[in-house]
Amino acid sequence: MKQATFAATQPQLDLTPGQGAEQARTIRLQRSTLAGFRHHDAPALWPALTRRTQLVLQREEDNPHDSNAVALLWRGRKLGYLPRGENLVAARLLERQRNLSARIERLDPHAEGNRRIRIEVLMH
Repeated sequence: MKQATFAATQPQLDLTPGQGAEQARTIRLQRSTLAGFRHHDAPALWPALTRRTQLVLQREEDNPHDSNAVALLWRGRKLGYLPRGENLVAARLLERQRNLSARIERLDPHAEGNRRIRIEVLMH
């Protein structure tokens, strides 16, 4: 049981078939729900979003509500944020110019606002 718990909390390494491991490394850093769903453009963009939609992470160091804020954007429009309390690692990696991306893992139209979009944060 301890082994399963440990494995579930560790970043996961995905290797794309047909490519060398050094070119194909993608580490899943986290899975989170999108924070701030109803306060940004996510409701208006909802019909156009699909599973595996690629998102851009943008560090907001001057955010007055969260000094570790990381916004999630699609086509230049803000969907919301990584949740406060789950954004420290991504914020620090972005500050260090690491290559991070995010994608939509799940869309749930019946969930409450901040639970409608589940995302994955990836490091390449």
